Amino acid sequence: MTTEELRAAFLTGPLMEEETIRLVYSHYDRVIVGGAKPVRRRLPLEAHSELKADYFLQRRELGIINVGGRGKVYAGEAEYDLDKLDCLYVGRGVKNVGLGSVHPEHPAQFYLLSAPAHTDYPVRLMQGRDATPATTGSAGTANARTIYKYIHADGIRSCQIVMGLTILQTGSVWNTMPAHTHTRRMEAYYYFDVPAGHRVFHFMGEPRETRHLLVSDGEAVISPPWSIHSGCGTSNYAFIWGMAGENYTYTDMDAVAISDLR
Repeated sequence: MTTEELRAAFLTGPLMEEETIRLVYSHYDRVIVGGAKPVRRRLPLEAHSELKADYFLQRRELGIINVGGRGKVYAGEAEYDLDKLDCLYVGRGVKNVGLGSVHPEHPAQFYLLSAPAHTDYPVRLMQGRDATPATTGSAGTANARTIYKYIHADGIRSCQIVMGLTILQTGSVWNTMPAHTHTRRMEAYYYFDVPAGHRVFHFMGEPRETRHLLVSDGEAVISPPWSIHSGCGTSNYAFIWGMAGENYTYTDMDAVAISDLR
């Protein structure tokens, strides 16, 4: 594929647009990624005709992480406050989902990840400070970073979504290196807090024939099960990772040595 063909196939483009919910459907494990940026009104999450469903979560589950100002998520008859880096899981069967901002001058920005679900799990909120943050990497390898895990076997339970985020420390630019694949599930990366004018080189492809995409703030990459998913920025940045597929185990991955990459 040429650069433009790669971008058309795997890069979503900007997901956050004022007063809009933008969704991208992938045939990889039927995952939907999206962004919502409500400003002065509540945005309803509706079932598009392509889903052939009466409502969005009729056969799906949903993970939501706020990367903007303070927001509100309405799920069924309940209302939840989400500050930046807070996560809300909404299980199958919840009919009415809406997203709003508390302060229009500093609107919320909600990243959405949805996958098919075979059973119901309850709605659950987890604040960023409760997401078992773990620091890993080092300044010597330019990958000192903090990993937050929200939706996984030992956190918020779900059918198949596994979801969290990573924040790189100042002076660090590499994520997920050494690289790995996990052919039993796909993954999506949403990049945020990328400084203006900077970019992230997102590396993908089979380990012996890698490619890259130049990614801007607020864009996501759909990573196939056969692909590595690593990145290097021109500055430090943050990203949300989300997975779905056959295997629910967070540590299920096939490591690739740096010396074996081509």
